[in-house]
Amino acid sequence: MDGTEQVQPSLNSSYVPSVGNHHVSEDEESEDTSPSASLLPKQSSAPLAVRYSPEDSYCLVYIIFFLMGIGSLLPWNFFITAKHYWLYKLSNNTNEGSDEEQRSPLSDYFESYLTIASTVPSVLCLILNFFLVNRLSAHVRILSSLFVILAVFIVTTVLVKVDVTDCRTEFFMGTLASVAVVSGASNLFSGSVFGISGHFPMRISQALISGQAMGGTLSAVASIVDLAVAKDVTDSALAYFLTADVFILICIVTYLLLPRLAYSRHYMLAASSSSSAAINDGGGAAGGGVSVPPLKPILRKTWVLGLSVFYVFFVSIMVFPAISSGIQSVHKDSGSPWTTTYFVPLTSFLLYNVADFCGRQATAWLQLPGPTSRALPVLVLCRSVMVPLIMFCNYQPRDNIHTVLFTHDVYPVVFNCLLGLSNGYLGTLPMIYGPKVVPRELAEATGVVMSFFLTLGLAVGSAFSVLIVHCI
Repeated sequence: MDGTEQVQPSLNSSYVPSVGNHHVSEDEESEDTSPSASLLPKQSSAPLAVRYSPEDSYCLVYIIFFLMGIGSLLPWNFFITAKHYWLYKLSNNTNEGSDEEQRSPLSDYFESYLTIASTVPSVLCLILNFFLVNRLSAHVRILSSLFVILAVFIVTTVLVKVDVTDCRTEFFMGTLASVAVVSGASNLFSGSVFGISGHFPMRISQALISGQAMGGTLSAVASIVDLAVAKDVTDSALAYFLTADVFILICIVTYLLLPRLAYSRHYMLAASSSSSAAINDGGGAAGGGVSVPPLKPILRKTWVLGLSVFYVFFVSIMVFPAISSGIQSVHKDSGSPWTTTYFVPLTSFLLYNVADFCGRQATAWLQLPGPTSRALPVLVLCRSVMVPLIMFCNYQPRDNIHTVLFTHDVYPVVFNCLLGLSNGYLGTLPMIYGPKVVPRELAEATGVVMSFFLTLGLAVGSAFSVLIVHCI
């Protein structure tokens, strides 16, 4: 046999294993192996709510999870795509001229420090989220994190019109602190939302992940529009961050509507029943407290999927945005707005995020390779080639490696599209598979664990991105 384990989908899964060569272990021989068979213990039966499912009228639940997906990465995307604003605030002068006039040690490495400040607290918050799964309701975790994000973004919006000429270092440190708080809250939010989406059919998890990519696309479009319309950098940034404030408010309102919809109530009821049964069967924590979800059975089912997610985002964050946003047009000296003002927002941010969205959306129709296929980790490892390809585009400034192999503007366009497309598709597949290959009562905790692997990949990759920038 091929040695791979046959995955029986849980009742909340829309993934059906392909019919092919597989074996059934002794433990599984006596179990129902139909596509609707559950991974729950043999003594357990599915809650009644699981067996009778209402329709998602007008796709409202799908849309709400899509919006929450946008909101989960919107803060991060709005911070990284406001490149011209950060250059202006952190430069050695307030001249809004060329990029060469707006250089300082703070602005040169801002993206690298920004990435580290965002990912390290994210890992810690996701670990905290795992321990809070059975102790603090997802409702409290989601709303509290959204209000924290909104508060920090309101402060960031106010600071747009504040002159920081005499306190750039303090502004720099304050910005990194804001990024750390927002990223921690965002990951608590996204981990919790992805956890509860694990109780829904796979299309809802896919909506959430596609929404994350759309958040990057919207922030890139907003950045380009603001650059084109606004008269100066601060007016552009003000409109830009106000857009983020409004959208975070929309996320709060739509989430509060979720329990009022029959479709979402149906699956949340089933989730509550399964979680309660799991806690009662486990006897709770010592002293009668609420138990922490068991990690070993989750990792036994999902460790390959988790490592795949880790490596996909490890490779992506190594070059985006720290390297890709530093790639300049080879025709920059022409003075054309397309090769100066709009080149980075278009080629680095917009194209990458559109390609990422397309890759994630493709998983709604195509889910290959499957969760136990060896092809999945092989394809993930093949993405390693994207790092040298993007490094040897026209990244500037170069202090150590002066060789530029790809001396045409089409190369960063193609490479960023490939990076985004592969990130979206290969990053989404294991994320939506994870909660579907474990028992229903572990679905939410598995969603948090998969989010942890994702964020750990971002954290480790961000550290390598700083190393690469200094090496170049």
